[in-house]
Amino acid sequence: MVDFNRNGYINSKGDFDIAEGFARRVDSMRASEIRALFAVANRPEIISLAGGMPYLGKLPFDEISKIMETLVREHGPKLWQYGVAQGDEELRETITKIVELEGLDATAQETVITAGSQQGLDSITRLFCDAGDVILAEAPNYVGALGVFRSYQVEVVNVELDEEGIILAKLEKTIINTRARGKRIKFLYSVPNFQNPSGITLAVDRRKPLVELCKKYGIMILEDNPYGLLSFDGQLYPTLRQHWKEGVIYLGSFSKFIAPGFRIGWIISPDSVRDKLVLSNESVLLCPSNASSLTIEAYLKHFDWKTQLSAYREGYKDRCNQMIETIDELLPNCKYNKPKGGFFLWLEMPEGSGVNSKDFLEAAVEAGVAYVPGTGFYDNGDGENFMRLSFCYPSVEEIEQGITRLANALKKTYPEVKF
Repeated sequence: MVDFNRNGYINSKGDFDIAEGFARRVDSMRASEIRALFAVANRPEIISLAGGMPYLGKLPFDEISKIMETLVREHGPKLWQYGVAQGDEELRETITKIVELEGLDATAQETVITAGSQQGLDSITRLFCDAGDVILAEAPNYVGALGVFRSYQVEVVNVELDEEGIILAKLEKTIINTRARGKRIKFLYSVPNFQNPSGITLAVDRRKPLVELCKKYGIMILEDNPYGLLSFDGQLYPTLRQHWKEGVIYLGSFSKFIAPGFRIGWIISPDSVRDKLVLSNESVLLCPSNASSLTIEAYLKHFDWKTQLSAYREGYKDRCNQMIETIDELLPNCKYNKPKGGFFLWLEMPEGSGVNSKDFLEAAVEAGVAYVPGTGFYDNGDGENFMRLSFCYPSVEEIEQGITRLANALKKTYPEVKF
């Protein structure tokens, strides 16, 4: 007779409960505050300033459908078949040309295709981190990264930002203090361009010194750059990896400037890491999707994607400017760092206002607007006085109306505060 008590499947009532057998690491998993908002934000009467979905309304879908029809007709057997674990070679070659725009010299051999950069985050954390290890991460930080780090039971140690990105003196102090506690630092995780959620861009004159500091202490950098091509003025910023190929792993994605639905991203890394990433793909995916990869490759080959990218930049710039203009008019005492690109604005409530963005969300939704509370972007629960506002998907008119609803709800809920 099997002893289920010893196997962990008997609950406190003495009944068999399959959930009693979960691994201990499951306890560290939490629902994303963004995902939890989707059901509310998708209601037609709600203006959502929450999700980071790219605006796809101007894509040439009629022409794309013709290309996809040709792709199926001429390459159907390959499209519908298993591929190789490293990903389609032609697409990998194309990716090297894309990152070259940002000054990164990479090869197809160094590149591994992933199911979006989110899978890349998971793969790198899986390969490098044991439970109890430390990851240094910008604060605030991308909620999807925090979810991955928690799932592998690592400790996230915050690195402070100012309006020009990571503060190098604070980073060095954090490294010294963390190691003094006897902890192993596995890598620094950074989104250097138009960071999610803060919108901050790491200053160019801090980039090489940041890499040199990590070199000094022997700390790898995980550079996550999904927004790098989406600067409002077209300026492209130098990558961290170009300063240290042996110690920086680079993540990229087509999700933000072509289509998130295809779930195609990439990792560029040293050869020794690439080999393990291929093995990781084999164990998790078997292989990236041939259908998605070949469709993206056909789009890049047959359409003027750079002109399309320019249209995106202009559209996001107009949306961001409308958001800022309305905030300046209706919430003049709130602070923000003006983004130079990307999708997000990080709104700070007036000092001493007592506004808790998580508690206030219900009142905002009742007023017909949704945002993401700042607490979702800190592993330690900080960020109560911040909101992440997304300007990428709503129209200019919806943004103006959404900020107006937000301002009215704040003033109604906190009448004593001067916003």
